[in-house]
Amino acid sequence: MINAGVTAVGQQSDALWKSLRYFNSYRVCIAGLLFLSVLLQPSSFSLLSSENRHLHLAVTSVYLLVTTVSLAGVHFWRRRFNMQLSLNVLADILVFTLLMHAGGGLRSGLGAMFLVMLAGAGLVGQGRLVLFYAAVATIAVLVEQSWRAVVSDFEIADFFQAGLFCAALFCVAIIARLLASRVIANEELARRRGVELSNQILISRRVIEEMQDGVLVIGCDGGVKLHNPRAEQLLGLGDPTGRMLVDYSTELARGFASWCQHASDLPLLVRAPASGMQLRARFVSTDSAGGDVLVFLEDTGRLQEQARQLKLAALGRLTANIAHEIRNPLSAITHAGELVREDCHDPVSIRLLNIMLDNAQRVERIVSDVLDLGRRDRAHREKIDLRQALPNLIEEYTLKEAALAGITQVDCRGIAILFFDRSHFHQVMWNLLGNALRHSSGGQGGVVVRVYDGLRDGSVELHVINDGEVIDEENREHVFEPFFTTRSSGTGLGLYIARELCEANGARLELLNSESGTDFCIFGRAVE
Repeated sequence: MINAGVTAVGQQSDALWKSLRYFNSYRVCIAGLLFLSVLLQPSSFSLLSSENRHLHLAVTSVYLLVTTVSLAGVHFWRRRFNMQLSLNVLADILVFTLLMHAGGGLRSGLGAMFLVMLAGAGLVGQGRLVLFYAAVATIAVLVEQSWRAVVSDFEIADFFQAGLFCAALFCVAIIARLLASRVIANEELARRRGVELSNQILISRRVIEEMQDGVLVIGCDGGVKLHNPRAEQLLGLGDPTGRMLVDYSTELARGFASWCQHASDLPLLVRAPASGMQLRARFVSTDSAGGDVLVFLEDTGRLQEQARQLKLAALGRLTANIAHEIRNPLSAITHAGELVREDCHDPVSIRLLNIMLDNAQRVERIVSDVLDLGRRDRAHREKIDLRQALPNLIEEYTLKEAALAGITQVDCRGIAILFFDRSHFHQVMWNLLGNALRHSSGGQGGVVVRVYDGLRDGSVELHVINDGEVIDEENREHVFEPFFTTRSSGTGLGLYIARELCEANGARLELLNSESGTDFCIFGRAVE
């Protein structure tokens, strides 16, 4: 915004010097005509009388030289504007006074040049100096007339004519001053409006560029006229300006054609072929002369992510508030159940107690898993040697979960270094191993933990593969959703928490396609 204001002030200064340049160009033309008239004497083209030809030639020659120098000075020495203008006007007054005296006074007709000169100086200077110029011109005219009265016959009519002419000089100066004031006011208003418009354009452009939604301006023919950078990202293409809408999304083009026939405020869901994103498009008319239409593109994935984050935030606040209230009575129920089971010998009562204790443990796991979500952002990443960490983790899991030894095998290739928070890594792998062992065949090598690195610069792939049944397509879309589970005793938070912790450590967890079994892969990095 500051740059826009400076530019506007600079443009105003350039306009003043440009006006002075035009004024000096006019003076050069007048000087050239006067000089040419003297050279052509005697002829019908002569502007001056044939008397005093040598004086005419000397004055017009000097005047032509002075005006040429003045014009060059405007180009090469743009300083002291008022001084340059004043010198030019005073030189004109002197030259026109001499030529008028040599031509026979006001009767020569050269007095009209004073009027044109004052009007031009008043408009160019745009100040009160024009009244000073009028006063100097009046004095020059009166001095010339007085000198003529002294050296020749005195005629009262000549002085009356000179007085009227001097009054005309001041009238022209005052009118030029009023016109100049109006021009100054209009220029100042235009300058302020220009600065405001420039600022508004910069702000609007910045707002549009930073919008999270893509914006397209489409003509009636379906051609893209304008767009913002976000639209390029969502459409997955380069600069779409000048293209037709159908060039990068046939669904969007069909939706636009349908909207043109039946305008509606309902959004349209489309998928961009280049980026593969699912977008929500909304068409808005602009009421412009060309009938242009605005298209707002929203990434539904981002909207879903925002909804998920809001859901997690609400869930985190809820669990933080009630965790204490749940765990205390839950601990009391579990402890009391254990005491009752020690003294109970009735098989039916023991079975009911076991059901109660198992469900109490399940509630405890749910509360623990949900509370872990609140600690996903407390990541302190470090280098983990997978060759050492994976066997220790598998051994610990086998002992604590009473799993059969030899089911899980480790295959590390390369340096096998992963940059990850150690506690988060332990929890992620614990969830993945538990999921893999539950769905494996249970034989030797039913679960394979395989590490690849060096595939890309600094990248690491950690696969947890089991030889169980392939997950069907319907469930594949929901495996990472919270509280989704196919087991009656499961919480449905294991894979969801694992993916959240991976994202907190700059990695991602994906379910890869495989012909047999399942393949969960952590895509991480060996360096920060």
